[in-house]
Amino acid sequence: MTTTDVSGLTQLGAATEQPSSPETAILERVPAGHAGTKYVVRFTAPEFTSICPMTGQPDFAHIVIDYIPGDWLVESKSLKLYLHSFRNHGAFHEDCTIDIGKRIVDLLAPEWLRIGAYWYPRGGMPIDVFWQTGAAPEGVWIPDQGVPPYRGRG
Repeated sequence: MTTTDVSGLTQLGAATEQPSSPETAILERVPAGHAGTKYVVRFTAPEFTSICPMTGQPDFAHIVIDYIPGDWLVESKSLKLYLHSFRNHGAFHEDCTIDIGKRIVDLLAPEWLRIGAYWYPRGGMPIDVFWQTGAAPEGVWIPDQGVPPYRGRG
């Protein structure tokens, strides 16, 4: 049975304060126990919140992150704290989405990553933002993100 080395983690198993911004959030990684095996890891954040940089009003999104690990996995508590650090952060939808994807890529150097951010409407129009590092590798089951396009009350 494979065990994951969690030595060196600073947040897992400890009381951790909410980071004040994405820049101060500590995103941590652990060695992938199955390096060399192609599989998909999915994180879903259905209650993501940030702040509109123009109005100061809250923006809400359902974010789905899929990646194929290389040598590293993102530690989930640190990812949760990182995502929560956007709650008081003013940025456009596109910037939040791409910044999250690129930060994870910089940390992990995964074989592949995609992020889908399904933003709830403000001003009557939803904005969905998608980014991935390239074509998905062949031979890996990558399910649909499962978030339907916004249809209003219909």
